[in-house]
Amino acid sequence: MNIARLLGRTAATYPDQPALAHGKNIVASYQEFDDQAAGLAGALRGKLGLKAGDRVALIMKNHPEYWIALFAVWRAGLVAVPVNAKLHINEFRYILEDSGSRLAFATPELATDLTPLTGELPDLDAVISIYDDGFQALKKEPAIECQDASGDDLAWLFYTSGTTGKPKGAMLSHRNLLAATLSYFADVTSHDPGDCMIHAAPQTHGSGLYGLPLIAKGGIQVTPQSGGFDPAETLDLIAHYPNCCFFFAPTMVHRLISSPAFEKADTRNLKIIVYGGGPMYEADIRRAITALGPRFAQIYGQGESPMTITGLTLAMIRDENHPRRSQLLASVGVERTDVEVRVVDENDTPLPTGDIGEIVVRGDVVMQGYWKNPEATKEALRGGWLHTGDMGCFDADGFLTLKDRSKDLIISGGTNIYPREIEEALLTHPDVAEISVVGRPHADWGEEVIAFIVPRRGTQPTIDELDRHCTAQIARFKRPKEYIFIDELPKNNYGKVLKTELRARFTSPSG
Repeated sequence: MNIARLLGRTAATYPDQPALAHGKNIVASYQEFDDQAAGLAGALRGKLGLKAGDRVALIMKNHPEYWIALFAVWRAGLVAVPVNAKLHINEFRYILEDSGSRLAFATPELATDLTPLTGELPDLDAVISIYDDGFQALKKEPAIECQDASGDDLAWLFYTSGTTGKPKGAMLSHRNLLAATLSYFADVTSHDPGDCMIHAAPQTHGSGLYGLPLIAKGGIQVTPQSGGFDPAETLDLIAHYPNCCFFFAPTMVHRLISSPAFEKADTRNLKIIVYGGGPMYEADIRRAITALGPRFAQIYGQGESPMTITGLTLAMIRDENHPRRSQLLASVGVERTDVEVRVVDENDTPLPTGDIGEIVVRGDVVMQGYWKNPEATKEALRGGWLHTGDMGCFDADGFLTLKDRSKDLIISGGTNIYPREIEEALLTHPDVAEISVVGRPHADWGEEVIAFIVPRRGTQPTIDELDRHCTAQIARFKRPKEYIFIDELPKNNYGKVLKTELRARFTSPSG
């Protein structure tokens, strides 16, 4: 049941098929990919002394070596801890400490910042840069066979922020990952050898999980030279590689078709763009279909149930004659093949069609729970259903529409940002008396972070001061894009800040 067996099987079937590419350069065949992962796995269990179940953090910008490290970790019977490369050093420290990671593989610029943590964190033995000669040597260590793993063994420990702002480790097993992979074939698309996944979105998140179906079928994992999303570079890669596939946040779709490079781009090689991770408004998906054709599928999921809660298939999006096409495009689709989805009230009683309640899901893809957090696990998985914290309703045809995010989550550029974390950081500024952070609609990014601040009496903090204070504690991309100073925050009779009133001040998207 070890998910790493996907690679071994494909390497045996298509040994000479290109597997990994950096930009337009093929850097490994499937046999080479498998051999290097096997050698690195041997080093992990041998020279580096890790034991079954130990955690290994992957803190990288997108790079082909990510795939070798990931499959080496799984082959060795270890647990991968994928980490967003854009986080702040304090956030890296927390995740490494909470997960008890023994080792971290990192891209060079991150390895420099992370290495001092080996002296601070008792479990962290080493930080290894993937560009170092030492890393290349580790891949040449004696190989080991793929270690046995039960379906319930932990494979993927993904940290996703909660309402407290502290990240929680969603525990995904080998069975969870295999279920998500099979669901892709049932509900998204099929693949042939030579199809490629271009990882313009972070490999440590959804794009990386969407690479697994390609590996199962002999596809190519293409990492842009930039290590991320650049519209012109992405369009150039589409023109170069056949049958291109993507996982994009809606904002990335918008940026791609709005790029000056798009006018002369050749997109005939595009096979499918799977979009998710934020709101895709009906007008935006219609514009995207006009620009690129009906080569889209939509997914609604979260770190606790990756890729698989509901979705719109290629066929649904292509169906221009659907009698309720507008409602279909504005929805997040129907439940995926391998899950059950309900909308429930505050007592977890299923609600009738059309009524708004919390979305809950169960199935083989749903996480086992939160790492070292039994209370949060009990709350999230009560009754055997994952409680998403999202609000929505089903229509008579089984299409789910999201209505609100009960956790006040802000999604900017496909990245989750939790207001509480920002509020806690800024409340430590001596001149800030009260604060409330909300999301404001943004034409390009989906939402942007806005902070409403009540200054302490007799003070007036400057924007530069607040920015510096914020970025000293949390990742720069989370900082507010605007600070609005007010005399008092709107509150109800119980003293709770009325964020709905703050959001109501924004009448139209900025940007």
